[in-house]
Amino acid sequence: QLQLVQSGGGLVQPGGSLRLSCTETSGFSLDDYQIGWFRQAPGKEREEVSCLSTSGSSTNYIDSVEGRFTLSRDNAKNTVYLQMNSLKPEDTAVYYCAAVLFRLCIPDIPYDYWGQGTQVTVSS
Repeated sequence: QLQLVQSGGGLVQPGGSLRLSCTETSGFSLDDYQIGWFRQAPGKEREEVSCLSTSGSSTNYIDSVEGRFTLSRDNAKNTVYLQMNSLKPEDTAVYYCAAVLFRLCIPDIPYDYWGQGTQVTVSS
């Protein structure tokens, strides 16, 4: 089964940028999987931030990150990236990537495979 390993994250000042990566490491291809990124802030419910279709041509973002976050994929590297710009303190959360065997980008569908999570902290 898929194994998703995340990297990136850390501490950044408001207005700064970070890039999160999500790589499949067990030898399976991500080509046929819709990828989602989620985040969970302390005391809050987990929310789906964005999703990306298998082709990379279809994306969806929640309003609070629209225009600041960009999701992309490099199928040759079996990796998906979440580029986060103009970060705000309210973006502070643990971020998770996830995959489901589905070609489109459909928000709010159940995901089958999850990364380990990575902390993003936006603070001065």
